[in-house]
Order: sequence, then structure tokens, then C-alpha cells
Amino acid sequence: MPPKANAEPFESTNHRESTGALPDATAQLAALVVGAARHTGVTIGTAESLTGGLVAAALTSVPGASAVVRGGVISYATALKHQILGVSADLLTERGAVDPDVAAAMARGARHVLGSDWAIATTGVAGPDPADGKPVGTVFVAVAGPSGIRTAGLVLTGSRAEIRAATVDAALELLAEGLADVGVAVPIVGGVVQDRNPSTSRRAPKGERP
Repeated sequence: MPPKANAEPFESTNHRESTGALPDATAQLAALVVGAARHTGVTIGTAESLTGGLVAAALTSVPGASAVVRGGVISYATALKHQILGVSADLLTERGAVDPDVAAAMARGARHVLGSDWAIATTGVAGPDPADGKPVGTVFVAVAGPSGIRTAGLVLTGSRAEIRAATVDAALELLAEGLADVGVAVPIVGGVVQDRNPSTSRRAPKGERP
């Protein structure tokens, strides 16, 4: 369904009690994004590689998420990115799975497969070893929605768990930015990822219009 543009801010409720053991910043991001989606009647899907379902888990930890979250695809194996999400086999062969265009194609494919208004995708190298010729900490996230596709490249440091957690936050932030593009006011202050994990650095997102 098309989104209902609404610049009116909203207040998210019970985000601390709703998200269990999630870090505070992640809990807040998830609650705000789910609240914004419910407020405007749009749905969300996910396509995850290195995060292995953590983005979907963060979203569905919020009460009322069932009205928003359509589902998720954990395309951990490269072949599944092509077989389920429709990522070009040639693209995967030429560049590997850790690539901004692959992230964008994953998000686009998830939106189609899951029938959601918005879809989030994550792909990257959490470690401990490099993959596809990319160093540990190389991550790409993407969001596909009615306003187009946004991608962000990240260079992250820290443990495997820290890299995965920071990727979840970055993906949720990118979705919030996409929602803002269509007039949904999501009250998120920038720098949440850095505030929660000082060892994490982040590149600015890039916008793409299909």
C-alpha cells in the first residue's frame, strides 16, 4: 500500500520495557521506527546476511510489531541472495556478496518477495576473517521503499558481536531516514551508533532513485 505522508511527530511508548535485552540505543531505534510505521500504516521486511536476523529480532521485540513487520529473509549463503532475493548472479560473481549494489538488490528483492512497503538489507564482513576480498568491518546496508533505494557503506571496528550490533543500528537509522523522505517525522538524533559504540566509524549514506 502507498505510504500516508504525515509530518506530524509521534511519541513511541514503552520502548525500554518492550525490547528486552537489546542495548538502549537499539531498543529506542527499533521502537521509534515501528511506531513511525504504525503511525503511517506502512509495512517493513528484512533481508539479512551478516546480521543473521538481528534486525528482524530488534523490530519484532517491540509490542505491536505484528502490524508492521511482514517477515524476513536470512540469506546467509551467497547463492540464496540470487535464488530467493533475485540478486544478479553476474553481480555476485563479479563483486562478491559484500557490495553496495548487492545490498541494494537484496533490499529491492525483499520488498518484492515479502510484499512490504519498505525493506532493509545488510551484507558485510563481521569477522574474524576477511571475506570476498573485503577486510573485517566492511559493511553495506540498504533500504528500499516508495521513495527509492538508499545505501550506506560502513567501516566498523570491534569484535564480531560489536560489528553486527552496530550494523543493526545503522540499518534502522537508514530506514528512519527513508521514512523521513516521504514525510514521516521520526525523532532520531544522528550519531546514535557512535554514541553506543565509540569504536565504530560510519560513512554517510548515499541515495539512489530507481
